Amino acid sequence: MRRIAILGVLTFGLLLPGGAALAHEERPVTLPDGTGTVPALRTGEPDLLVCKTDKVDFERRIANFPAELRQRNLDLFAKCQQQGVRNLQDAVDRVQRPGMTIAILPGLYREEPSQAAPTGACARLPARWSSWGYQILTFEQQQQCPHNQNLVAVLGKKDLQIEGTGAGPLDVIVDAEYRKLNAIRADRTDGVYFRNFTAQRTTFNSLYVLETDGFVIDRVLTRWNDEYGFLTFASDHGLYTDCEAYGNGDGGLYPGSASNLNDGRGHDVPRYAIEIRRCKSHDNALGYSGTAGDSMWVHDNEFYDNMVGATMDSLWPGHPGLPQNHAKFENNKIYDNNRDYYRYTRDGTCARPPAERGYEHGVVCSQVGVPPGTGILVAGGNYNVFRNNRVWGHRRAAFQLFGVPALIRGENDLAKQADTSNHNRYEGNVFGVGPAGERRPNGLDVWWDGQGTGNCWQGDAGRSTPAALPVCAARAPELSAGTSRVLAEPVKLAKLYLCADFSAAEARLPAGCDWFGASGLGKVEAQLALGGSVVLALFAVLFWRRSGATVRLHKGGREAGPSANGVAPAVTYVSARRHALIVAGALGGLAGLTMDVVAAAEDSTLLAALALLLMADWWLCLGVALRPRRPAFGWLTIVLGLLACVDAFDRVVYPVPFVPVGPGWVRGLLTGVWVLCAVVVLAPRRGRTEDAPAAGARA
Repeated sequence: MRRIAILGVLTFGLLLPGGAALAHEERPVTLPDGTGTVPALRTGEPDLLVCKTDKVDFERRIANFPAELRQRNLDLFAKCQQQGVRNLQDAVDRVQRPGMTIAILPGLYREEPSQAAPTGACARLPARWSSWGYQILTFEQQQQCPHNQNLVAVLGKKDLQIEGTGAGPLDVIVDAEYRKLNAIRADRTDGVYFRNFTAQRTTFNSLYVLETDGFVIDRVLTRWNDEYGFLTFASDHGLYTDCEAYGNGDGGLYPGSASNLNDGRGHDVPRYAIEIRRCKSHDNALGYSGTAGDSMWVHDNEFYDNMVGATMDSLWPGHPGLPQNHAKFENNKIYDNNRDYYRYTRDGTCARPPAERGYEHGVVCSQVGVPPGTGILVAGGNYNVFRNNRVWGHRRAAFQLFGVPALIRGENDLAKQADTSNHNRYEGNVFGVGPAGERRPNGLDVWWDGQGTGNCWQGDAGRSTPAALPVCAARAPELSAGTSRVLAEPVKLAKLYLCADFSAAEARLPAGCDWFGASGLGKVEAQLALGGSVVLALFAVLFWRRSGATVRLHKGGREAGPSANGVAPAVTYVSARRHALIVAGALGGLAGLTMDVVAAAEDSTLLAALALLLMADWWLCLGVALRPRRPAFGWLTIVLGLLACVDAFDRVVYPVPFVPVGPGWVRGLLTGVWVLCAVVVLAPRRGRTEDAPAAGARA
């Protein structure tokens, strides 16, 4: 059975569109060995100064600073005119030893010398082109041509501190003006410390830290980028603190492929690779993006007014550390993530050049297909913990969890296909309560596809689909009740793969997916329910009519005549009773089939379960009525009715343990067999009618 289920996963996995290759692409990287440390802020005098020459503009910028800070900046400005440089890149190039500090004075830094298009050998680098249209350069090529992709390139510098001297991040702005992929790239820069400035307006990332063991991002603002505000990749001993990101087409914060130091461990871990605290990420496609976001500790942050507050996933091939594992989210405020930026894809805004899209005026061009109105989404992650977060005001769901076949990340081993999502814990979270204690409900508190092993939720998870969730015990990884399933619920699985067909590059928004605006009968799950209901309703009506016809035949035929004592023979009484049973079941079944469509359109688990019970009533009644004359088909129908009851129980009462696939799969497959058999049973026969008793037979 497990092998069959895995093959099913592979089959569905083949349906995932080629657009999955369009994620962040980078050169082959090596994760740090973990010997570094998180750097500490140095408070002494800077070694290098960066400033502009317009004193009037400078004094205007610092006019409202506190007196002491204003005087310090005036002193640094005077010194900078004599000893400093005018561009940040010039200061970086002068760094000759570890432990140096660069101070950037208030001003706007366009880094004009770095803006020029590559020429000569730099215009002809022999490197692969990514799906996004940029070259994937080696570290040596980045050194050779540092400004092919980067406005400011910090390459191989150790223990470097870059700090703005203003009162806040907006006093120092590094502006790429959509001319470069990255505003600042820090590559193999162990011990780098960024503090108190803004980086903005790129065609990829504002601040990019790569292959670095030890970094801090402190009071830095990033905004208005095609992809990410902050991207830290293949790094360890990192800290984001008091940062802010908005206006980004993917994640405001993206700690991708962090050191996979906890791989193979359970919930008891020695440390986390990267800590994110007291940051605000808002008005992005994703507040937090965590492809291979391993060993993350994310606490005391605010994720709001995005399409999705936070995601962690195992979707994109080529990312070290997959499948994603061991992120801990606690004490965060995650609220009102209901933005829907797909309208800018529909109306052609995102087809314009980045500088013409209007990012500065609130436009966001989403590069990812996600369900707007979601707090935290886990798409194929393991051993994540979501504890004591406050999650409110989402029109779709506070938490979503679904599995991702390993094939999607390029792993073809059959034994690994169902290796996500497992052992994720949701405990102590507060749902639907705003900051002042007001009621701000989520559409659902939990949306789960049903796949995975050892996932559990707190007992007061609220409205969810399925309505019956495994409950966490006091200590990880114990459960009060658990499931281990290698396949998601069939309709949810079909929906996920349809919705995965999004492509930002081709402006493709899958029809039928409510992530992109489908509603009611326009949703794929409602269409599937409608199609199935129409077929089954047709059979309900046909069995009803056939049963009525046989009753009329019996009453009007020879067997229906009165006996010597004036009493009708038993055949008439039995046929009428069977007909009544079929009619009663059919009425309930038709009501259930109608309700099933409504439940799919409204995403209501309780209605779906009630619909299943009404359909079960029809199958049971029909099976009992047909069993005397069609024993095999009758028993098949009864079994189908019992499975429908088990499916309803599994969804809303208690998850059925110890089964590799949910009852919905077995019921769905058996329904297909039943339909074929029903066609045979209902087919006209020559010589006698369906229920006419043979000569000499007893009724």
